[in-house]
Amino acid sequence: MAAAEVDWSERAGIAERAIVHRHLRRFGGVLPGTRIGRVRWPRRAPAGLWPWHYWWQAHLLDCMIDAQLRDPSPQRATAISATVRSVRMRNLGSWVNRYYDDIAWLGLAVQRAGSMARGSHASALTAITARLHDGWTEDSGGGIWWRRDDDFKNAPANGPAAILLARDGQVDFAGSIVDWMAETLVDPDTGLVRDGVRLAPDGSIRETVGMIYTYCQGVYLGGCIELAARDGHPRWTDRAIAVVDAITHRLARADGVLPGCGGGDGGLFAGILVRYLAEAALRRPELEDAASRLVMASARAAWNGRAEVAGGPVFSQDWGVPAAEPRRGRPEADLSVQLSGWMVIEAAARLQRAR
Repeated sequence: MAAAEVDWSERAGIAERAIVHRHLRRFGGVLPGTRIGRVRWPRRAPAGLWPWHYWWQAHLLDCMIDAQLRDPSPQRATAISATVRSVRMRNLGSWVNRYYDDIAWLGLAVQRAGSMARGSHASALTAITARLHDGWTEDSGGGIWWRRDDDFKNAPANGPAAILLARDGQVDFAGSIVDWMAETLVDPDTGLVRDGVRLAPDGSIRETVGMIYTYCQGVYLGGCIELAARDGHPRWTDRAIAVVDAITHRLARADGVLPGCGGGDGGLFAGILVRYLAEAALRRPELEDAASRLVMASARAAWNGRAEVAGGPVFSQDWGVPAAEPRRGRPEADLSVQLSGWMVIEAAARLQRAR
């Protein structure tokens, strides 16, 4: 490493320690052998009780796994296993709920955890993949519903499902999902992935919801990358190149920094896109330069714009502006926002290690 080059792994460790210290707690604040993410800090309420953000916990797990791959430790491996169990406990003993996107996110995290999930791994993936199969219908030409008993099919449910199923070896099904996304959700004018479609009772599309969110681009890109590695058909790489080009020229700022989307669920959106940009940079030589530029520009902005609070970094809900001190009503208090910051620093560390 050049003398002037920063150590992104060191920075990732600093981010991890701050977020784990503030947010990771025993379930209810007291139950031994459990770990779950407190959704806001500072906050007095016990972790995991209310409000319940199932899918935020999946991304907390993903960040913990990133850290374990960077710097393995038995203590963190134990915490990962405890967090997996605690999510099921808080979800009333079930791995699934009525939201197909939620369960796909948890499936991805548990799948990545592998043996660290211990006895939870097989049962979680069996239940989740079975439910995702149930969510697919031929209405609108295919696609998985956003949630049960709804009229909406969207990128945030279909993209993670495709990634999970491709990694599980269900390449044909994953390919059908990504083909549906390409045909139905990719805007032919911009090349960006739109949020979703609402269906009429006869199964036809009655409305295209044209909102453009960063994480929709990320999960579509992730699906293409997984299928390019397993299927080999050139359409997957071609689509991945096209969406990264669209992100670069139509979504990112001129300096390459990805935009934020506030707090709450939106706090996770940019971090999810960064995760799959890093996958693209590391696994597709055609995308190494373009995807790396977006990751590194965003990581530098997130780190430089951090606030130092109680001895550790707090990341901004929008990496292009300085972080506010977390307090009630501010996005920076949300676990989702801090997880995105952690994700982008881990992604930069991963790219640096690969060099």
